[in-house]
Amino acid sequence: MKAKISKFLRQTKLLYTADKLRFLIARYKNKSKNKFFQAQYPSFKFPPDYLMYESFMIHYENYYKSGEAAAHEFVKFLKKYKAIDSVRILDWGCGPARIVRHIPSFISENSQVFATDYNEKSIQWNKKNINNVSFNLNGIKAELPYEDNFFDFIYGISIFTHLSEKLHYEWKQELTRILKKDSILLLSLQGDLYRTILTNAELQKFEQGNLVVRGHAKDGHRIYSAFQPNDFVKKLFSEFEILEHTPSYLNNGYLEQDVWVFRKK
Repeated sequence: MKAKISKFLRQTKLLYTADKLRFLIARYKNKSKNKFFQAQYPSFKFPPDYLMYESFMIHYENYYKSGEAAAHEFVKFLKKYKAIDSVRILDWGCGPARIVRHIPSFISENSQVFATDYNEKSIQWNKKNINNVSFNLNGIKAELPYEDNFFDFIYGISIFTHLSEKLHYEWKQELTRILKKDSILLLSLQGDLYRTILTNAELQKFEQGNLVVRGHAKDGHRIYSAFQPNDFVKKLFSEFEILEHTPSYLNNGYLEQDVWVFRKK
């Protein structure tokens, strides 16, 4: 039923309005708990509510704790496969810095941390409020301002999940270009468990190993959604070695995305 409602809203161009209403409801619902958590961490700078909502949810405690936990976990992945005495790390699609702001705490001072996003407001806020990270604005076009073979580790959390099929291939090529040989790429994608929220027509396409895209929205926006079956992912990243794949799972009723860890050959 939810999939049918989503399809109707997309086709009638009401999805942006519905999403804005959802934002207002979420902000009101979490107002008191957010105020309480912010009082506990008076020196911690939280981004504006809508910037947080666009890339995550309006929940200050989750923004803080999940960002810190993810940063720690990602550095563990990197340490598992590569020496990290002096590395360059990129958060591709950083949003309002939920994860990347914590990365410098888990790596050596000799390392460098970079982050990029297509949301100009997020990048402006990040540059003013987050230290020890070099932020860059990018467009939806697959072009980044970094040299070839520049990074030791790139991660992108729920970024391909908002791109068209054409942009999947173009961005894969750009990430490949800037990643060093034998270095690590970590991505979260909407995999097999997400079949439970697809329409029958979408499910048929998904089970044939094809990318499923829900458009009628701007590429990159949170309401533009793409679902990646395993066969499509393996084809897309055929030039990489698959190091790990953690399938999507339910976490207290919430769908957690697949996590893929690749190494550039």
